[in-house]
Amino acid sequence: MRRLAARGAAGDAGEVAAPAADSSDSAQGRSPSSWRLIDLCAIWDAGVYLPSAAWNGASSGVARRRLNEAERLSSVREAQLKQLEVTRPRVLGSRERGRVPRMARQPPPPWVHAAFLLCLLSLGGAIEIPMDPSIQNELTQPPTITKQSVKDHIVDPRDNILIECEAKGNPAPSFHWTRNSRFFNIAKDPRVSMRRRSGTLVIDFRSGGRPEEYEGEYQCFARNKFGTALSNRIRLQVSKSPLWPKENLDPVVVQEGAPLTLQCNPPPGLPSPVIFWMSSSMEPITQDKRVSQGHNGDLYFSNVMLQDMQTDYSCNARFHFTHTIQQKNPFTLKVLTNHPYNDSSLRNHPDMYSARGVAERTPSFMYPQGTASSQMVLRGMDLLLECIASGVPTPDIAWYKKGGDLPSDKAKFENFNKALRITNVSEEDSGEYFCLASNKMGSIRHTISVRVKAAPYWLDEPKNLILAPGEDGRLVCRANGNPKPTVQWMVNGEPLQSAPPNPNREVAGDTIIFRDTQISSRAVYQCNTSNEHGYLLANAFVSVLDVPPRMLSPRNQLIRVILYNRTRLDCPFFGSPIPTLRWFKNGQGSNLDGGNYHVYENGSLEIKMIRKEDQGIYTCVATNILGKAENQVRLEVKDPTRIYRMPEDQVAKRGTTVQLECRVKHDPSLKLTVSWLKDDEPLYIGNRMKKEDDSLTIFGVAERDQGSYTCVASTELDQDLAKAYLTVLADQATPTNRLAALPKGRPDRPRDLELTDLAERSVRLTWIPGDDNNSPITDYVVQFEEDQFQPGVWHDHSKYPGSVNSAVLRLSPYVNYQFRVIAINEVGSSHPSLPSERYRTSGAPPESNPGDVKGEGTRKNNMEITWTPMNATSAFGPNLRYIVKWRRRETREAWNNVTVWGSRYVVGQTPVYVPYEIRVQAENDFGKGPEPESVIGYSGEDYPRAAPTEVKVRVMNSTAISLQWNRVYSDTVQGQLREYRAYYWRESSLLKNLWVSQKRQQASFPGDRLRGVVSRLFPYSNYKLEMVVVNGRGDGPRSETKEFTTPEGVPSAPRRFRVRQPNLETINLEWDHPEHPNGIMIGYTLKYVAFNGTKVGKQIVENFSPNQTKFTVQRTDPVSRYRFTLSARTQVGSGEAVTEESPAPPNEAYTNNQADIATQGWFIGLMCAIALLVLILLIVCFIKRSRGGKYPVREKKDVPLGPEDPKEEDGSFDYSDEDNKPLQGSQTSLDGTIKQQESDDSLVDYGEGGEGQFNEDGSFIGQYTVKKDKEETEGNESSEATSPVNAIYSLA
Repeated sequence: MRRLAARGAAGDAGEVAAPAADSSDSAQGRSPSSWRLIDLCAIWDAGVYLPSAAWNGASSGVARRRLNEAERLSSVREAQLKQLEVTRPRVLGSRERGRVPRMARQPPPPWVHAAFLLCLLSLGGAIEIPMDPSIQNELTQPPTITKQSVKDHIVDPRDNILIECEAKGNPAPSFHWTRNSRFFNIAKDPRVSMRRRSGTLVIDFRSGGRPEEYEGEYQCFARNKFGTALSNRIRLQVSKSPLWPKENLDPVVVQEGAPLTLQCNPPPGLPSPVIFWMSSSMEPITQDKRVSQGHNGDLYFSNVMLQDMQTDYSCNARFHFTHTIQQKNPFTLKVLTNHPYNDSSLRNHPDMYSARGVAERTPSFMYPQGTASSQMVLRGMDLLLECIASGVPTPDIAWYKKGGDLPSDKAKFENFNKALRITNVSEEDSGEYFCLASNKMGSIRHTISVRVKAAPYWLDEPKNLILAPGEDGRLVCRANGNPKPTVQWMVNGEPLQSAPPNPNREVAGDTIIFRDTQISSRAVYQCNTSNEHGYLLANAFVSVLDVPPRMLSPRNQLIRVILYNRTRLDCPFFGSPIPTLRWFKNGQGSNLDGGNYHVYENGSLEIKMIRKEDQGIYTCVATNILGKAENQVRLEVKDPTRIYRMPEDQVAKRGTTVQLECRVKHDPSLKLTVSWLKDDEPLYIGNRMKKEDDSLTIFGVAERDQGSYTCVASTELDQDLAKAYLTVLADQATPTNRLAALPKGRPDRPRDLELTDLAERSVRLTWIPGDDNNSPITDYVVQFEEDQFQPGVWHDHSKYPGSVNSAVLRLSPYVNYQFRVIAINEVGSSHPSLPSERYRTSGAPPESNPGDVKGEGTRKNNMEITWTPMNATSAFGPNLRYIVKWRRRETREAWNNVTVWGSRYVVGQTPVYVPYEIRVQAENDFGKGPEPESVIGYSGEDYPRAAPTEVKVRVMNSTAISLQWNRVYSDTVQGQLREYRAYYWRESSLLKNLWVSQKRQQASFPGDRLRGVVSRLFPYSNYKLEMVVVNGRGDGPRSETKEFTTPEGVPSAPRRFRVRQPNLETINLEWDHPEHPNGIMIGYTLKYVAFNGTKVGKQIVENFSPNQTKFTVQRTDPVSRYRFTLSARTQVGSGEAVTEESPAPPNEAYTNNQADIATQGWFIGLMCAIALLVLILLIVCFIKRSRGGKYPVREKKDVPLGPEDPKEEDGSFDYSDEDNKPLQGSQTSLDGTIKQQESDDSLVDYGEGGEGQFNEDGSFIGQYTVKKDKEETEGNESSEATSPVNAIYSLA
C-alpha cells in the first residue's frame, strides 16, 4: 500500500466564487483581473505606489543625467509630498504599525528624493488603462493611428485605389489628408471618397480617369479635441509594365569555346519584372554551371558549345501586378567549330573540350569586371554577391571572407555557386569578400568590398504617456542608423518650435520632459527620425487623467481554502493618481502586512499558511487624493481531505471476491467524490464490481483485473490519493491435505545468510528458509549488489528450486559482492532477506570486449566510433578503459590507436565516406582483453556531387509517367546511395483560368535503380520534374528540369449533388462542376430509375451540356422513389459518378406495405371470394325484384301489425309484375324469402328462446325470430330483414 503525495491545485490558491486567477499571473503576484496590472515600485518616503523605472540596462551617463534632473525637481516634489502628508498614510514595515503623521517622522535622506524622481523620470507610461470596456468608454483619449498603408504603396492600374488610414480615440477622431504636403480636398473630386468612421481613401475609376493622375505623397491626419495623430508619408505609385522596344537582332556568331553574354535589358517596370530565358517555342533554357542567368537578367555562357546552336534564346519579363509576360525578340546563335559534327557521345567524354578541338583557357571574370568592386547594402536587407567567370573547362566558383568565416546561419549559395546570398544583413557582415574561379588551367580572384548602411531603426520608440495631474513624465525617441539619424519633434502635426510655448515641457534632444502636468497638457507628439536611407515616424500622446479609485473585481467574493495551505487575496483597482492600497481584517484598524501576511506591490494580500483563526472578512481600501474605494473578500477555511484507511496490496485467486477499502475524512461542508483508477486510467464499474463510499468490491476476479488500483478522494478544493496492487493467481488443483482449509500467505523472508568456501571465482551461499505460510516455497532468487558502478542497485544473479537452501555462486573478478535471497510461493514473493557480508573477488584481465561497435560519420570529415560499455561484472579490474584502433580498409597503413575511458571517440579529418577497419579492446590495470574482431565503419557522408543524367520521361496515361535515367558514378555519391528521388510539381493546367497548386511533391526510388514510375498525377496539366541522388547526408544537385504534359483524363465526380422534391409531381436536381475537370468537359450524363420496394423501373438516360447544372424530373408515379446517378464527361469518357436518391414521401411505409400485401396469394384469393359473393347477391336481388304480385305477409289474427311496419296496412305488398311465380320445389315465406320443402330444418330452428341472434363470420349479420312449435313457425315466422343466408340455401 502506498500513499501518493498529491494534492489538488485548488489547495494552494483556494477556490474563488468568481473568475479563476490565471496561473501565470498568480505565480508572479499579479492580479487575475481582465486588465494587465502595472509593475509598481514602493517609495519608502512618499508612501505612494508608482510604476517602477526600467533601471536595468541604463548607461551610467543616462543615470547621471536623470539624477541631475531629479535634483532640480526635488524641491517641487517635496512641496507636493507635504500637501499629501495628512491624507496619505505611510506604508509600514513589520516593525511599525498605525498612522504616523508626517511631522512626527525623521526626514528621509536626500538620496530618497533623488531616487524617487529618478524613478519618476524613467517612466514610459505612468498609468495603464485597464481593458475594462466601461472604463475605456468613460475615459477621454487623444487619437492613435491603428492601421495605415505601407510607405511605398504600389497599386494595380486596373483596380480602384485604396489608401488605408484608421484611428481610435475618445471622442472618435475626424480625418483629413494632404497630398504632396498640401491640403487634399476630397469633396472637390467625385472619384475620391472616404469610408465611414474611417480615414481610408477610395479612388474609383469605374466612371473613367487615369490612375497616374493620383500619384504622389499622401499623409493622413486623425484629430479630436485632445490632439492630432499623423500617418506615415505614403508614396502612391501606379504599377507599370512597358512594352519591349522593337529591334531586329542579327545572328550572334561566336567561336566554339569562347565566352558569350546575351543581354536582356528589360524595360523599366514598377516594380521590377522577373526575368527568365526561354526559346521562342516556350521551352525553358537549361542552366548549369556553364550556362546561367545573372542577377541583372543577362544570360552568360562560360564557354559556348556546338549544342548551344540547337535553339534560340529569348528574354522574358514577368510583371507582378499586371500578371503579364513580355518577350524580347530571340537571339540566334551561330557557332563556329573545328569539329562540325555534333556527336552526342562526346558530351560525356571525360575530356570533352579536347575531343572537340577546343583550346583550354584559364578563367576570367565576365561579371563583375576587373579584380575588385564595392557594394553597399542596407541593414536588414539581403546581400547578393555575384561572380560569373569564363574559361575552358568551365570554372568552379568558391566564396571566402577575409579575416573570418562566412556566416553559416545566414549564407547560402545560389546559381551553381556563382552567387552568395546573406540574409538579414547586420553591421558585422561588412568587410571584404572574394570569389575564386578555378579550373585545371589556373585560378583568378575578385574582391568585393561590402559596406553596410542602415535606415533608421528604433532603440527606444516613444510610448503613450498617461499621467495624473501634477505628475511628471517623459517621452523618449531614440533611434540608430548609418549615418546617424536626426530627430525632429512635432506636436499635433506641427513642428514643436512653432507650437505655443509650454512652461511644463522641456526638450532635451531625443527626450521631452514633462513637469507638473495639467489637464491642458494633453496632446499628440510626433517623433520623426530620418537619414538619407529612410525615416521613422511615431505618434505618442500625453493624456492627463483625474480619476478617483475604482475597484475592478466583483464585490464580496467568497474564497474557500484548505487548512495550512497558502493563498492570495486579489484586489484589482484603478485610479489616477495611482491609489495606495491597504488591507484590514474584520473591520480592525491595523493594516495587514508582515508576519503571516505579505502585501504585493500590486495590492494582492498573501497569507503564507492558513489557520483556523484566519477565517473572516478582509477589506481592501484604495485611496488617492480624489477619494477612496473599497471591496470585501470573505475567506472560509476548510479541513483537508484525507484517506485514513487505505487500500492494501492483495493476492487473490481467479473467481474469488476482493474488497479494497478506502475510508475518507473530509470537511462536511464540501461535497466529496470518491473515484477509482486502474493502472492510472479511469476504472469502468461493470456488473462484476460494486463501488461504495468506503470500498470497491470485485466479484469473480479474473486475470484482467490484475493491476494497480488508486482511490481518489476529491472535493472542489483538494484531493487525496492512495494506491494498492492486486495480483490474480491462476486456478490450481484443490489440495487434499489438511492445509487446504488454512489461509495462505506469502513466505517470510529467508534469514541468516552465510558465505563459505570462498574462492577467486566462486562462493557458497547458505540461508535458512522462512515460514512458507501454508503455501510451499517453489523458488529462491539470489540477487547481488556491487558498490563500484551501480551502488544500491540489486541485480538477479541466479534462481534455485524451493527445496534448496545452499548454492555455489559463480563470480566475476574484481567485484565487491553483497547477496540477498527472496523466497517465492504461489501467493507471491517474500520481502528480501537482510544482505550478507561483502566479498571482493580478486582482479584479472578482461575476458571480453565491448559489443555493438560502430563507426559512423556525424559530419563529412569525421567518423564517430561508439560501443556499449562493459558492466561491473565484466570489468574484471580497476580503471577499465578501451583501446580504440582504426585504419583505412584495404590499405597497409599502420593502425591508429587511442585510449578512451568513455563509450565514444571521434576521428577527425577523414576523407568523405571511406571504409575503415575498427577495433575496440578492453583493458584494466591487470591487462588487456582478448584481441577484438575488426568492424567495418564509414566516415561521414557529403552531399552527392552529380545529378542523374539522360533523364527521360514517357507519359503512360493521364495520371502516370515512367522515368528512366543514367546512374551516377559511385565516386560522386560521396556516401551510401539511399535512393534516386524525383521532385515534380504541377506548373499549370491546360484549362484556362484554373488555379493549381505548385507545391513540390516527390517520388522515391530506393537503391541503385535506373527506372521508376510516378503516379497520381493530375490529367491535362503541365508538369516539371527534376531528379536528384540521395545519400545519408541529403540531396545532391538537381538534374536538368524536364517538362511534360499529361493527356486529358476523365473528370472527378460532380460536387454537391442535391436532390430536392418540392411537391409530388416534380424533383429538382442541382450540382456543381467537378473539382478536377481533368480535361475539356463536353457534358454531363444523368441516369435515373424509379423503384418501389423490390420493383425497379426502366432506366432513363439524359445528356446535358457542360454548362448546365440544373434539371427537373416530372414524376409519373407519385408513390415510387427515384435513384439518380450523375457523372461528368470529357472526350476520354465519363468520370466518377455520384448517386443520390429522392426523398421518401411521408406515406411511404403505408404504400410499401400495401404493395407487399397486394402480391400475397392469400390476399388475392380473399378478394376473389368477396367478388363472387357480391355477384351472387346481385343475382338474388335481381330474381326477387322480377317476381311481382301480392304476397301475404302475416295472418292478422295471429300476428298483429306492429308499429315497426308503418307502410303495411292490409298485410300485403304490391308488385307491378304479377306473372312471376315462386321457384319450383320451394315455398314462399311470409316475408318473401324462398324456403326448401324437402327439409323444414333451417338455421333459424336452432335458435334458443323466443328471440335469438345468430352471428356469422363478420361478413353478414341476420336476426331471426324463432318459435319451437314447428307448425306455427310455418305460418307465422317473420324476419325483419331478408336474410342472404336463406337465399343462398334456397338456391342450393
